[in-house]
Amino acid sequence: MRIAITQRVEVVASHGERRDCLDQQWAPFLEALGLVALPVPNSLRSPEQWLDGQAVDGVVLTGGNDLSSLVGGSNQARERDRTEAACLSLARSRRIPVLGVCRGMQMLNHWLGGRLEPVPGHTAVRHQLQGTPSEIAFDAFTEVNSFHDWGVPAGGLAPELIPQLFSEDGFIEAFTHKSLPWAGIMWHPERETPFREADKALFNRIFREGLCRH
Repeated sequence: MRIAITQRVEVVASHGERRDCLDQQWAPFLEALGLVALPVPNSLRSPEQWLDGQAVDGVVLTGGNDLSSLVGGSNQARERDRTEAACLSLARSRRIPVLGVCRGMQMLNHWLGGRLEPVPGHTAVRHQLQGTPSEIAFDAFTEVNSFHDWGVPAGGLAPELIPQLFSEDGFIEAFTHKSLPWAGIMWHPERETPFREADKALFNRIFREGLCRH
């Protein structure tokens, strides 16, 4: 299965470059699941047309970069927002499975009409999860890593989404879509060593079984 995976943008001032970057851990994580990672460039003239030609089976929106719409955000990249919006537009029209990770979850919520808020104390820590998920794929998650400054408050969830898990301070840590095979998580499965079986099962549930198809 071919999975389109989006990339963060890093500015290298010494070389006058804007670089697309992807954590090297994503490749072995997806490889362990028998999934092929297809990095999506952020400088395409028509990201939707390019993606349509790749015959992808799913999309992962990764972490890094704050959304350019956020006042006070850091390391923002409008070209990445445009690229990911195009990915979501195509995925909606084709009902392609999508998983948003950290910033990717934020992007999903924002694109569907939700809002974000600053989150104190969620950077480079681990914390407990709360809630009784309606989707079985989230039952195994009780503690996760956390590397974000922005999050989805309980009152900021887009109408099309269903909350699955919460942080102890009330921010949404995972959601699913009401009718599409889409989900979002605020933790980073690629940063766990070794990779967790719960994360692998979640990816299989989304990309091989398809949420909302039962």
